[in-house]
Amino acid sequence: MWFGACTSSIGTWMQIAAQSWLVYRITKSAGPLSYDAFWGQAPIFMLSLFGGVFADRVSRRKLLLISQVIQMTCAFTMAYLVHQDLLRVANIWWVYCLSFTVGVAQSFGGPAYSALVPSLVKKEDLQNAIALNSIQFNLARVVGPALGGIVLNISAFWCFALNGISYLAVIASLLAIRTKFVPAGTTESVMASMKDGLNFMRKREGMTSLISLAFLITLLSYPLITFLPVIARTVFHGTSNTFTLFLCISGIGSITGALLIAGRSAKAGQAKKSLEALAVLGLMISGVGISRFLPATTSAIFMAGALLMVVFALNTSLVQSQVADAMRGRVMSVYNVAFRGGMPFGSLICGYLIDKFSAPTVLAGNGILVVALALYFLLIQKKLTKL
Repeated sequence: MWFGACTSSIGTWMQIAAQSWLVYRITKSAGPLSYDAFWGQAPIFMLSLFGGVFADRVSRRKLLLISQVIQMTCAFTMAYLVHQDLLRVANIWWVYCLSFTVGVAQSFGGPAYSALVPSLVKKEDLQNAIALNSIQFNLARVVGPALGGIVLNISAFWCFALNGISYLAVIASLLAIRTKFVPAGTTESVMASMKDGLNFMRKREGMTSLISLAFLITLLSYPLITFLPVIARTVFHGTSNTFTLFLCISGIGSITGALLIAGRSAKAGQAKKSLEALAVLGLMISGVGISRFLPATTSAIFMAGALLMVVFALNTSLVQSQVADAMRGRVMSVYNVAFRGGMPFGSLICGYLIDKFSAPTVLAGNGILVVALALYFLLIQKKLTKL
């Protein structure tokens, strides 16, 4: 399972790198980059709650298989469009449509995957499993863009084609594994099941704050990744190699953060440590916006990647540790809606502001807001720090 997921993630990051650079090269504007990110993430915000209900009702493995096949088809379609040289400014909406379709597939596959992982490990190993899963994802963030940068210099077609091929490994892994959890039969409506999940979360102390944080963190921090092509081109007057360097450095930082979490046992006070890391993350995001010195920028990107992973792993393990398996799909779908839902709105808002002002100014402002968010929960709304 780990190998298949890692292979698929490498292919996905190859496509992300190629698609971001392709959209920016074709349109020469930050706006279309934000639109592509928005349409890719919006379905996750709109449909993940339904995906969570289905993850508690049907085989999570089968749900993931369907999701992977759809994403593989979209990757091969992008490869075809690039190979036939059909992408122009006038029909860039084809890219948006494919991003939207991938987002729909992920809105059902994401909750199924989040609910599947805990059923494969013991409860005491859950934090380590989440961190190790983050390592494979972020290892792919390093290897994927690096390979993508090399392949992109040959042809963007191969980035998309190789991504499509990579899904075969994860599909084979899903066909091979067997899970312990068997969904109980129910005649309850989808809306009633969704309401049960929401009521469950409201009664859990700190859960509402964790979900709110997930949305706000990605709203303010994810634009750093989305607009790296703009920083590479406008601040440092670089090429796709500069953009690839930034992505790789961010990925290496994320692996470092995940390794730090994987090497420690779950203890009380995780929420406080997460908030402290969040405050420093804000400073690093502002540093990327302020810096005009390439080594300083890459250092800030590295630290931001590490700290974002620390925050993500600690918060996710806190949520997972408070959920019963029968509710896991629904609870994690809400968490995924919050976590992934902040991405499209953050990208859309920042894309608009960047066209009005500049990428460095917007990123510096986002960093200040992240610091303020962390200080609010640390100094004013202190209930969360008890977890």
